[in-house]
Order: sequence, then structure tokens, then C-alpha cells
Amino acid sequence: MPTADAEPSIGTEPLAPVSENQPQGERAVSVLWSFGKCLGALLPVYLAGYYGFSVTIVLFGLVIYMGWKHGRQGKVMRLKSAMYLLENEKEFTTQTVFRAKRDLPPWVNFPDVEKVEWVNKILQQAWPFIGQYLEKLLVEIVAPAIRTSSIHLQTLSFTKVNIGDKALKVAGVKAHTENDKRQVMLDLYLSYAGDVEINVEIKKYFCKAGVKGVQLHGMLRVILEPLIGNVPLVGAVTMFFIRRPKLDINWTGLTNLLDIPGLNAMSDTMIMDAIASHLVLPNRLTIPLVADLHVAQLRSPLPRGVVRIHLLEAEELTAKDTVIKGLIDGKSDPYAVLRVGTQIFTSHHVDSNLNPQWREMYEVIVHEVPGQELEVEVFDKDPDQDDFLGRVKIDLDIVKKARVVDDWFDLRDVASGSVHLRLEWLSLLSSADRLSEVIAKNQNLTSKMVEPPSAAILAVYLDQAYQLPMRKGNKDPSPMVQISVQDKTKESKTCYGTTSPVWEDAFTFFIKDPHKQNIDIQVKDDDRALRLGSLKIPLARLVGMPELTMDQWFQLENSGSASRIFIKIVLRVLWLSDDASPTTPSPRPTDPGSTSGQGGTTSDQNPSGPGGSTKPQPTRPQNTTPDPEFGTEGVLRIHLVEAQNLIAKDNFMGGMMKGKSDPYVKIRVGGITFRSHTIKENLNPVWNELYEVILTQLPGQEIQFELFDKDIDQDDFLGRFKLSLQDIISAQYTDTWYTLNDVKSGRVHLMLEWLPRVSDLSRLEQILLHQSLQSFQNKVVPSAALVFVYVERAHGLPLKKSGKEPKVGAEIILKNVSYRSKISERSTSPRWDEGFHFLVSDPRSEILTVKLSHSWGQALGSLTLPLKEVLAETDLVLDRWLNLDGALPESQILLRVVLKILDTQLAVCRGAVGEAGVDDVIPKWDPSHLDLRHRPRFSIVSDNPNSAGQVKLTIGYSMEENRLFITVHSCRALVARSKDGADPYVSFILLPDKKATTKRKTATKKKDLSPEFNERFDFDLSLEESSQRRLDLSVKNSVSFISREKELIGKLQLDLDQIDLKTGVTQWYDLAAETN
Repeated sequence: MPTADAEPSIGTEPLAPVSENQPQGERAVSVLWSFGKCLGALLPVYLAGYYGFSVTIVLFGLVIYMGWKHGRQGKVMRLKSAMYLLENEKEFTTQTVFRAKRDLPPWVNFPDVEKVEWVNKILQQAWPFIGQYLEKLLVEIVAPAIRTSSIHLQTLSFTKVNIGDKALKVAGVKAHTENDKRQVMLDLYLSYAGDVEINVEIKKYFCKAGVKGVQLHGMLRVILEPLIGNVPLVGAVTMFFIRRPKLDINWTGLTNLLDIPGLNAMSDTMIMDAIASHLVLPNRLTIPLVADLHVAQLRSPLPRGVVRIHLLEAEELTAKDTVIKGLIDGKSDPYAVLRVGTQIFTSHHVDSNLNPQWREMYEVIVHEVPGQELEVEVFDKDPDQDDFLGRVKIDLDIVKKARVVDDWFDLRDVASGSVHLRLEWLSLLSSADRLSEVIAKNQNLTSKMVEPPSAAILAVYLDQAYQLPMRKGNKDPSPMVQISVQDKTKESKTCYGTTSPVWEDAFTFFIKDPHKQNIDIQVKDDDRALRLGSLKIPLARLVGMPELTMDQWFQLENSGSASRIFIKIVLRVLWLSDDASPTTPSPRPTDPGSTSGQGGTTSDQNPSGPGGSTKPQPTRPQNTTPDPEFGTEGVLRIHLVEAQNLIAKDNFMGGMMKGKSDPYVKIRVGGITFRSHTIKENLNPVWNELYEVILTQLPGQEIQFELFDKDIDQDDFLGRFKLSLQDIISAQYTDTWYTLNDVKSGRVHLMLEWLPRVSDLSRLEQILLHQSLQSFQNKVVPSAALVFVYVERAHGLPLKKSGKEPKVGAEIILKNVSYRSKISERSTSPRWDEGFHFLVSDPRSEILTVKLSHSWGQALGSLTLPLKEVLAETDLVLDRWLNLDGALPESQILLRVVLKILDTQLAVCRGAVGEAGVDDVIPKWDPSHLDLRHRPRFSIVSDNPNSAGQVKLTIGYSMEENRLFITVHSCRALVARSKDGADPYVSFILLPDKKATTKRKTATKKKDLSPEFNERFDFDLSLEESSQRRLDLSVKNSVSFISREKELIGKLQLDLDQIDLKTGVTQWYDLAAETN
């Protein structure tokens, strides 16, 4: 490492010492080279004079060369400076002022941004191997792909790939855990100043180009979600830059031309645009780690909210249009540019005015808070180049917390000037109850905008299509989708050469009035000329749907008979809390001692205001403003009834005498594990135990059941199976036997119910009566209600005994369950914005307690709230300020308590116990209505005692192709034929068929009792002829001719005249077992 006295010269290269012993031949070459360079420099001047060119051309070329040289040296100097800084970080920081957190060395710590020097050590150690991987990637994969893409690039090759010795550094990591409990959010502050060198050569054109040195600095946000209860614990990794990173590239070879003034900014901008199209908000890179995730919803989740920006006015702007070279001050023609991520708006310009009034309104989508900022830049409109009048940046997290910010903001980087903004945070409501109120309120607003503000936001998740029509010549199309709402049209990516494309794209639209607008969807070929199908969905239909959401297959119009498209559509109402209307606020308050002349107005500074200027103190909100995700959880009730035919593990005399087992069950769901009690020496145990768990509906979530034999040393495995939570939610209630996997025999009887949540108080008595008659072995009393508690803020709390403001935490207690909030910053009016939930057996008698304290020590007040008070509220929702006991008279807390009654179907279906003539009727679960896209296997045994499993088939008739098609999707719960299970395949024939021309057979799946085939078979039959056929299907076990194993597993016979062949049917069918 160089010392301060031996610091390397930046931007210059040391001259090589001339050795006296240098060979004479090398000296001659050196002299000739110097002479050649002089001749090359003078040759353009000589040629210009010889051919009579104007001296202007020579001067222009000289200017271009000097500009290139200056830009080149600047890049080299910046790169060397950055490298030197990283190598001498501790020494440099010690001798200078700490300017920003990202400049601080690893031995300086801050509570919110943590230094992770151990990560940098790992990166430095692994950097050479990363370089080897990158070299293989470029040489073996990227280069061949480029060569095949164009005839002009067939001779392209990477002649040198060296990422250098300078590794990427993580300057700091900030973890956000206060927003969503179902995700982990990290901000990585990345810094890279590397001596990377990559050279490319195209031999055909004698062209060489490359890169030698790159700088990249930015903040990368990494989100780990959803958190799941199985390995790898995280469903997917999403990463993106909230703002564009800073990029500086040092070009070599032919790409040196990109360092010419004018081209250098253009080239860097093009590269940054390419990065932004994948990694800068709203674009995200999502890497799924488990199957069955809705990647489009992770890549483009619902926004955090919408900010309505009112650009009102400015004052004391700098005069740029001066007269007589600045001797006489003039005016400016100001306009403003507003940016939030990639959303950019430009106001109109006001002629000759240093105190302009714009009165314009804009709406921006906020994807990430904290993180995203509103940037406002003011310019003076000029015929040539617009002059800069100042800028201001506002963290949108401040707007989210304050809900409404109406303030003057001082412009930075200029002598004077301020801008008046009103910012409103609009929450996203998943209910249409307030939609009419929002539309009516928006119609009364006045603005420079021609149209009223938006009443809602629409998110369209375009998933996939199925069986799109072919192009002319029976060629596969290359489908893309155009989605239009009113006058806004957005296009999806193109999927080439397929009739069943998968797009996984997402789009958002602002909606003025959902009752009057439609979604127009056009599926087209990539040339935009051939239309493959269309669909129009009135948004009024969406208003009447639960959660304002539609998630289903749609039949395409003007397309094939089987052509469908799967789309999820989500509508969210934009709600401005606190009943604040975006009218023009009062003028900016001025200091009484100031003058009102131009350029002389001053204002008092208010450190607590977001803009740093005096503003009236906002009034306290009267109601809470919870996150849209608050109160969306549901309850799963698991009744573990019994098991049968379990394996005997406790054998005697080396297995010669069969014994029993001591079985128990482990249930894992949502990161929680339940364990039943152990039943001694029983292969047909009866548990009769009940478990309840509060769950959030996450994609791919599963419930895992495992059975074990309790032993003194190590418990023996008795089988397992998994169930998809989404399947249970779709069915609402199931009462079924489930076969155990990975063992020879055994099945478990479960009753599963996803409990509907209602606000009908009249149902409570009937449910409590039903619950009181239930008795379970594990002494669990079924819950009758689910309580959600949202703790927003407190006001007027007492000070600590030392006189300082407290760091307040809230503890919420209900019966024997308690939760703690985060600890706020020092304040007597803390804010938490946190939600909690509790299961309640009888809300008429239970009491909710909230305790406030300083860092869980000194008590600051408490609240006792009987839940029967919530039962007396409208819609069972209590939302208001409540007085605190043991505190000051003015001490209050703002709470929202929502009580949802858990309405079990059994309380209705079984009737009143003891009534004469009332049969025990439990709704039978029919899995045929489930979404075809659900991929997790659902191990189910039919109630039919002769059932040998089930087979999933799609049977239909294509009118366009005039043929019958049968698709064999999968089987489940097949009967094992050996200790290894079975090697199943499906064979079928269409009767009557004397010559066996319609006999078909799938591939064989080894050792799989729930195989997936997904094979389609076509038959050239007319529709009338097809309806007269009978499907004779067998699921068989592939065995050798000397094997004693049974071949037939199950059979199915189905008359095709019972099926609507034109529309096609996808369904599970029971297999009949072989009869002796």
C-alpha cells in the first residue's frame, strides 16, 4: 500500500527509464516510432493544405481530438482516484470529513446501515473464480449466440476477458423489518471501481473494441418473499435499483469514439437504459426458488400506494433572462419537471414571472417506501438551452406517514427560490364501499387538469393463453397482447412460435370511474396484423367481485373454440384519509419583520417540517389508516380424526413376530408445528384432536403431515403427505381419507375447514352453541372469532422520570397471547403502524389489554377494552382515540379493533343437535371445480371402497381441426403393486373398435403413485361419430412377463355422449379396482 509520501500520480503514467544497456535495434525502433507519431500528427494539416480544404475543418478536427483527449483523461483520472480511495479508505477517511454514510469505512458503524466487511472479504476471495465463470460464460455461451444472430458477426470472438483484482464492494446493508412480516427487505449499497478488461474482435472487418475500467455505484434493494415454512424458507428473491446507479465506462479500441464529447453521455445513457429496463423500478428481477409461484405478481406487485401531487406555485426564483449582460435584472420563464422513478411529468411554463402559479395536479404510483423520492426541478424556458433554477427532493415515506403534506420547499443548488407543493397519500382499498363517495368527491375538485382525479387503480396480471388458433399454412403464431383502458394501451412481450404462450406480464392503469370503463384485450400475432382473439371485460363486473379481484380463465372471442386466456385483474379504490380535500392551501406564512419586496421575503425555519419552512401544525386524524393488507388473514381448522392400516415398527425377534406401533402426527403449516399425543400399540389410532392456525394466503403454501412411531431412541417413520393450502381454500371444507406416501400402507382421516369470516352478529350465538357441544382429546376449545388490532399512534404521553422523551413500545395482550410492537423514536406522540391478530373462543367475555412503556421498563399508561364493546360497534369495527389509564389526562391511543366471526359450515349443516328429523349432512367435497392451474398434487382417496385411485383427463372436440382429442394429465392415489409402489402407465381404446386403430398408450412413470403424463392424443373422427364412442381406459403397472405383480391397477369406462365435447371438459375420474 502506498504511503502519503509515495502517493501515485493520478491521470499520468511514469516514463520508462532509458537503460544505457538498451540494444541498438530497440533504440532505432523507438526513434522511428516517435518520428511516425509526429508525421501522423502533421499529415492531416499537410493534406488539408494540399487539397485546398478550409482551415475550419482542421480546427474542427483538432477540437474533436482535444475533447476526446480531455474526456479520456478525465475517465482515467476518475477510475484511478476511485481505486486509490478504495485501497486507502481508512487513511483517507481519517484525514477528511465524513461526508456521507456510503463513504464511511467498515470500522465506523451506524444503527440503521450496517457494515458487512465479512461479505467483502468473501467477494475478494472468490473474485478470481467469478472471473473464470464470467470468461466461460462469454466465450462458450454469449459469443456463439452472437455469432449465430447475424451474418456480419460470424467472426466475433472475445480475445481477452479479465475482471481484474478489484472486487465488488458492499459499502453497507440496511434491513427493513418494520413493513411486512412476510418478507425480508435489504438495501445493499454497492460500489465497484474495477480494472476489468474485456476485448472483442471481429476479424472479418479488422475491428477491435473493448472496455478497460468500469465504475458502478448505487443502492440495490433485495426482497426475500414470500417467507415459507419449508426449505429454502424463501419463495423467491427479487432485486432492483430504486434509482438509477451511477455508471462510468472507460472504452478502448474502436469504442474509443464513444468518449468523443456528445457521444460519451449518449453511450452511457443507452447502457443505463438497458440496465433500467430490467433492474430499475418499476422493473424487477425475480428469481423463484420454489415451484407454483405467481412470478408476475412478485415481479410487479400491487403498489404501496398512490401520491397525488399538487404543483401549486413558486416564489423568489432566480432571474435568468437578464439584460445588457446582467447589468439589469430581468425575469424567467419557469416550468417544473417532476420525477418519481421512471414517471416524469412536465408543467406548462409561465412567461416572465419569478413567482409563478401552475395549479397542476399529477398522480404517481409508489412502488417502494421507504426508498422512492419525489424530485422536482425548476428550469427557465429558453430558445436554446434551458437554465437551471433549483431542485428539491422529498422522501415519499414522509408523505405516507403524514398522509397529507402541504408545505413550501426551499430549492437547492441556487441562491433563492422555493416551491409550494401539496402531497396526498392515497391508500388502496380492496372494498367498493367508498367508491361512489370517492367518485363524487373527485367530480367536485377543480384543477388545471381537464379530467378529474382518478378514483381507482387497476392492475392486470397477464399470465398465459391456451389453444390459440394457428396462422395460415398451419404455422404456430407468435402471440402478443394489447391491453387498453380508455385511451391508454400497453403491450406485452412476444412469445414466439407457440399456441399456448406464457407471458407473466403485469400492467397498471389509473381509472376515473369503474362503472363506465372497460378492459379491451386483443391477442395478436407479432406483426400486429393477424388477430388471434379478443376479450372485453366491463370494470363494473369487477366491482361486484370479492376483494375486487378476478382470477380465472376467460374464453376468447373471435378465436378458436378452445382458446382461453388466464388473467388476474385487481381493482383498488384510491382513498384519501382524514377527509382532506386537495383544495388550494393558505398562502405561505411570512416573518412579521420581513419585507415583501422581490427577493426579500424570508421565512422562519421549522426543523420538524418536511420542507424546512414554517407551516401550520396538522390536526390529529380521527381514524386509523391501516395498510391495505391489514386484516386479510384467514383461519384454517384441522381436525385430526384417526388413521388406519399403519405399518408395524415395533417387531420382535428380528421381525419374526409382528408387533404394533406407537403413532403420533406432526403437522407443519405456516412456520408452525403441531404435534398430536402418542397412542400406544395401535395401528388404527383415533386421535380426535383439533388445531387452528392463522394464515396468509401465499402462493405455493403447503401443509405437511408426517407420522412417526414413538420409540425410546429414534422414532420410526410411518409415512407423510402434503396438501396445497390453495386447494383447501377453494374447497372451503373437506372430510377425506388421505393415503400416506413413501410407505407400503396407511391412511389418515382429516376434516379440514377454511373458516369464512363474517360480520353478522346473529351467527355468533349459533356458532357458540355448536362449539360448546364439541369435545376434543387435546382439550382445545374451537375459536368463534378472529380479532385484528391495529395500533397506529399515541398522543400526550408522560415524559420519563429524567425529563427526557420516552422510547415507547406497545404490548397487546389477549388472554394468554401477547405481542410487542417495535420501539419508536423518542417522542411523547409515538407512531407504530403495526397490526396484530388473535383467536378468540368467546368474544363476549374476553378482554383486550394494551400496555405502553419506555423500552419495556417504565410504565406510561394502559388500556383495558372488553371485546363486548366491539360487538356493539357497527360492522364490529372500533376505530377511534381511547383514553389511557395511569397516564396524563390528555394521554390517548389511536386503535382499530376489527372482530370477524368464524362461520363454520358444520354449525349450519348439522342442524341443532337433538332435533328430530335432522340428518347429519356434511357437504361432500367435489375437487372437479378446482383451478386447472393448481400444480401441487392433492392425495385423495375416493369414498368409493372399490376405488383404485383417480385419473385426470381432458376430453373435447376441435371444430377447427375436425378431430377428437383426449389429454391424459395425471393420476393420483394409485394403489401400490409392490414395496416400491408401481410403474404406472395409461392405456385406452375407443369402443367399438374391432381393428384397435384407436388404441393409445402413455409413457411409463417409474415408482410413482401420483404420476404426471400430460400427453395428448388426437383422433380423426367426426363430432357425431365421437359422441357414439365409449372410452375404455386402464391404468396398468409395467411388469415383466415373469413377474408375480399384478398388472392392472384400475379401470374407467366413460360414454362420450355424456360429455359436452364442443366446450371440452377437464375432470378427475375415479378408477374402479380389479374385481376377483
